[in-house]
Amino acid sequence: MSDQIYFHVSDEWARTHRCGEVGSGQVDQEVILAGWVKRVRELGYLTFLDLWDRTGIVQLVVEKEQDELHELFRSLRAEDVIVCRGKVRRRPDDMINPDMKTGEIEVVASEIRILNKAQVPPFTVTSDVQANEDLRLRYRYLDLRRDPLQRNIELRHRLALKVRDYLSGEGFLEIETPMLVRRTPEGARDYLVPSRLQPGRFFALPQSPQLYKQILMVAGFDRYFQLARCLRDEDLRADRQPEHTQIDIEMSFVSEEEVYRTVESLIAEIWSAAAGIDLKIPFPRISYDESMNSYGTDKPDLRFGLEIRDCSEIFASSDFKVFRSVVEEGGSVRGISFEEGAGYSRKRISELEEIVKNAGAAGLAAVKLGEGVVTSPISKFLSDGDIEQFKRIFETKVPTLLLLVAGPDATVLTSLGLLRNHLGRQGLEQESGNSFNFLWVNKFPLFLPADGGGWEPAHHIFSMPLENDLKFLETDPGRVQGHLYDLVCNGMELGSGSIRIHHRKLQEKVFKIIGIGKEEAERKFGFLLEAFEYGAPPHGGVALGLDRIAMVIGGGSSIREYIAFPKTQRATSLMEGAPSQVEDELLEELHIRVVRGNDKEG
Repeated sequence: MSDQIYFHVSDEWARTHRCGEVGSGQVDQEVILAGWVKRVRELGYLTFLDLWDRTGIVQLVVEKEQDELHELFRSLRAEDVIVCRGKVRRRPDDMINPDMKTGEIEVVASEIRILNKAQVPPFTVTSDVQANEDLRLRYRYLDLRRDPLQRNIELRHRLALKVRDYLSGEGFLEIETPMLVRRTPEGARDYLVPSRLQPGRFFALPQSPQLYKQILMVAGFDRYFQLARCLRDEDLRADRQPEHTQIDIEMSFVSEEEVYRTVESLIAEIWSAAAGIDLKIPFPRISYDESMNSYGTDKPDLRFGLEIRDCSEIFASSDFKVFRSVVEEGGSVRGISFEEGAGYSRKRISELEEIVKNAGAAGLAAVKLGEGVVTSPISKFLSDGDIEQFKRIFETKVPTLLLLVAGPDATVLTSLGLLRNHLGRQGLEQESGNSFNFLWVNKFPLFLPADGGGWEPAHHIFSMPLENDLKFLETDPGRVQGHLYDLVCNGMELGSGSIRIHHRKLQEKVFKIIGIGKEEAERKFGFLLEAFEYGAPPHGGVALGLDRIAMVIGGGSSIREYIAFPKTQRATSLMEGAPSQVEDELLEELHIRVVRGNDKEG
């Protein structure tokens, strides 16, 4: 037995089929199968073993006269690795398992070899695993054997393959860009890599291939794409990782609409191939302002209505002084009509109020509209005319529940956006099946007020302002909107892009607005600005999150389940213990001194 543990695969034992490939077409054939033991069970004088590899499970059986083989099967446990020789036979009709791909057959084992024994795993490797996520990440190689993760990784592979096939067919070239780059400000923290050959100098790992793909446009590669690895040292959440993969696309001589059409066709191909769903294109387009005013977010979920409506006019001259004063001071009163809430109790409405309060709102006013009946703490301030205005503004049926918030516009919209998502997604949980509602959100502001005064880029410092807003660049940057656009699906941003600036002087003006003078611009972006002087074409593009797309298609709740080796919320890899300390000799070679918390000299 001990010798068999170190058995390796020779030509004599090379597998003829993978486990999920054996079927009725191989009946009466001898096959050699290799894989992992899922379970062993005895039934009378027969011993059964389920053998697994990523293609599926096949049942092995040992007949009663094979005593030595029975004993060997009984010695095996889950996750042992074996190779088996045997003959395929059809199962009796009453033993066929329709839930298994190989359920019509079984393999009568004649000989097996143990390739490797496994220790008792720290958790049972099953689809409905009960272990917590940290333990599963610590033993990721076991977690990845589970069917759901196997399917997720296979889905991701098919997505990547479809992207490459489709874009190549549309005349795009896949071009790799460097992983060791110059540090440039792109909105998130950089991961830095010290240079051994140039002490005191550092590379950065790319947050995106942005500058390189623009340089490629100048170089004449008018249709570029890449499945680009991007790294950002930022706080994590369910749809964010320190390293991710984006479908990076850039095109020359294109309008915003042409970018939309290209991406929509790609997304439609992906959804058709991976999910068997025919998407309706083109996707709707709405502006950032429309999105914020109607949905309270720039990533609206269109699977449900519940649009936010402005009812400030009702309270502008109302006897309800709390709301009237808000309107007089430049704020607004807005709300949503929630028909399913007409029967809500006071307790349930109080729970909804906590949602808006947590978003900064002062409170929530609830108005129940029935047939000729109004129930609300503020009903005494509402006239019959006010009720008619509510019905007109919200275009609502009765009975319904109006949920109103008053305050500064930004707070009102954000809090109602969160409330809208809570109510809408609560309803979706009771529905079966998946729906995918896409839209483009465009015309984002180019600049936002910076803390301490001045301006900072709202999205992308290389984005072209709308032509009609160029006149405001130097006099009123807050009014400038850009050729910026996000692709949103079911309330999640799947991609972001823009038409780029391709003139040096215009790019320098944008730099100046956000506080980057000529000298600093030359130091950080001189190579790009110089390239613009040698015939840079108009260009634009987009970056789509491959991990997020896989998660949305797969119906998952975290991109970690669609990445083979993800990091935790603290950006650590529990399996191999990264990040880790390094030897002092290596630090010295890199001219780096680490100042630790207990380093008194530091």
